[in-house]
Amino acid sequence: MLNQLRTHIEKIISLDDDEFEFISSCFTYKKYKKHQFLVQEGEVVPYNYFVLKGLLKLVYTDETGKEHIIGFAMEDWWETDFPAYYQQTLATMSLECLEDTEVLCLRLEDYKKLCARLPKLEHFFLEKAYMGFITAQQRTISMMTTGIKDRYDQLLKKYPSLVQRVPKSLLAAYLGVSRETLSRLPQ
Repeated sequence: MLNQLRTHIEKIISLDDDEFEFISSCFTYKKYKKHQFLVQEGEVVPYNYFVLKGLLKLVYTDETGKEHIIGFAMEDWWETDFPAYYQQTLATMSLECLEDTEVLCLRLEDYKKLCARLPKLEHFFLEKAYMGFITAQQRTISMMTTGIKDRYDQLLKKYPSLVQRVPKSLLAAYLGVSRETLSRLPQ
C-alpha cells in the first residue's frame, strides 16, 4: 500500500528511501465499508485522504436537503473537505464510500511537517492542487456553457472507469440533471 503512495508521488518528484520512510511515517492506513462516512457535515475534518482502493463521493447538502455531488475520488486520488481541513473549521460537505475503501490519512500537522522538512514534497502537493484547480474550473465552465450530452460525453472520455463504477443516479446528480434526463440521452 505504501508503494502505491510512493509511485504516485514519484510521478512528480523523486524520493530516496530515507525521504520516503519519513513520508510514510506521517500517514495512517484505514479501511472503510461501503456507505461509511470519512467526513460528515458539521464535524471536524481530521485528514486529507489518499485513496488506495475504492470509490468516494464528496457531497454538499443544501438547505432544502438536496444533495449536490462535488466530486468523486478513486484510486490514486486525494479527497477531503479541503476548506475545513486547511482552515480547521467544521465540514460543510460529507465524504462517503461508494465501495469498500482503503485510504492513507494525512493529518494537517503532518502535512505541514512534511512540507517544512521536504520542500520538494511541498512542490508535489502544489502540483496536485494546481491540477485540482484546473479540473474544478473546467467543470464549472462546462456546467455553464455546455449541454448535458456534451458534459456526459466529456465525463465518459475523461474518466471511463469512473463512469463504469458510479450508479447513473449519482452521475446525474454530479452532472446537475435528473436520472430520467440522463437515461434519455442517446448512448
